[in-house]
Amino acid sequence: MTAIPLRTPVLAAPGDRSFWLQDIGAKPVTKPLEGAHRTDIAIVGGGYTGLWTALRLRALAPERSVTVLEAGTCGCGASGRNGGQVHSWYAEIDALTSVVGIEEAQRLCAATAEAIEELAELQASGTIDMDLRLRGWLWTASSTAQEGAWDSAVEMTEKCATNTFRPLSAEEILQRTGSPASYLGVSEERAGSLQPAKLALGLRDLAISRGVKIHEGSVVRNIVPGSPCELQTGIGTLTADTLVLATNAWLSCIPELHRHMFTVQSQVIATEPTGLFLDRLGLQEGVAVCDSQRQVIYYQRDRNGRLIFGHGSGRICYNDAFGAEFNRSKEGGRDNREELKRLYPDLRDTRITHDWAGPIDCTPDHVPACGSLTGHRNIIFGLGLNGTGIAQAPVVARILASMALGRSDEWSRSRLVGLAQRRTLPPEPIRYIGARIVRAAIRRRNAAEIRNRQPNPLVRYLSDLVPGREQQS
Repeated sequence: MTAIPLRTPVLAAPGDRSFWLQDIGAKPVTKPLEGAHRTDIAIVGGGYTGLWTALRLRALAPERSVTVLEAGTCGCGASGRNGGQVHSWYAEIDALTSVVGIEEAQRLCAATAEAIEELAELQASGTIDMDLRLRGWLWTASSTAQEGAWDSAVEMTEKCATNTFRPLSAEEILQRTGSPASYLGVSEERAGSLQPAKLALGLRDLAISRGVKIHEGSVVRNIVPGSPCELQTGIGTLTADTLVLATNAWLSCIPELHRHMFTVQSQVIATEPTGLFLDRLGLQEGVAVCDSQRQVIYYQRDRNGRLIFGHGSGRICYNDAFGAEFNRSKEGGRDNREELKRLYPDLRDTRITHDWAGPIDCTPDHVPACGSLTGHRNIIFGLGLNGTGIAQAPVVARILASMALGRSDEWSRSRLVGLAQRRTLPPEPIRYIGARIVRAAIRRRNAAEIRNRQPNPLVRYLSDLVPGREQQS
């Protein structure tokens, strides 16, 4: 049977890795796959989705063997370089509803709230020290164009009889963030922030302790479909009855999936420790903050007094063939630095010690998709966490685990499963050219709106062509 080639990930150089990974000296603790091996269920990808799926599988079917293959160190992808913000899916309940309907959307949102409690229990029990601090997630506006970005989510959660969001005054936002830039918003109080690399490596160690075999430094080059299928790494092969693909943006190399996803670059910076100064400003440790720009900014103060500041750059590449250039901003995080100065003018001279970047996988409707490859029911995939995955990956993992075990339950029957009704993107070069035009328009629109100016009608029209925007307008 014809092999399915996978794209070889270009791992970040040591100095380009995220602050989170560098801070804890993240490195492999398991050996690469070498020689011929056999497993019941194989998982490609050692990030949040892959590791949570492995843990779910061991809990549901401890008699099944599970093996995870990771190209680098577990968590070296998006799981170890994100902004560390923890919040439920209630903020996206409108997008979820458009795909799965209100009843399931409410159930999925509730499941992410339960996942946050699961994280809290892992922390409290000493199982995983992830620096979890549930001190609130603030969804704010710092310009008139951003006001009310949360209205749909608030209205829908109120109809579902949940009290997820609480209105914030300008005074409270200033009190909790230390910045006068944002003056309106809502908060999800049972939310907050953590150290994402600590969580990823903690999940790795927990999975190993529960009988999951993990091989880091194992780049899967080809999948030979069949029953069973075979994974080839160059120096080893793994035969599996069922395969779960959980490789984030790297799934874009499979044409069938590429039609339903696109990859954008996210950029993050970290300042030098400046805790005493942040104390004077009033930025509370552990509070997670974001604004409502089309290219959202998000930040938190870590336990060591650093400000971790992220920004969705919207940068794309032709045919999603991203490489080493996606691992670090060309401009050294310039956009992040400018936004940091806007929010915190008093930090303009603070030294930036780390800047990093990387690809994230998105779907046109900004909702994850699960399923199996056409003609290969035993090759399962999960994609499209859209940069929001800490509380969401544990839920997607329930779907993937149920599918991998051939179960018929509320998870395998989720309307997140299947691509037939999901939106597609145009082929190249149309999608690349279009994305470049839309990105340029979004940047111009952001630049105008953040200063409370009106962008011209053409810029407004083009910026609204971004996938999923019509659901949010």
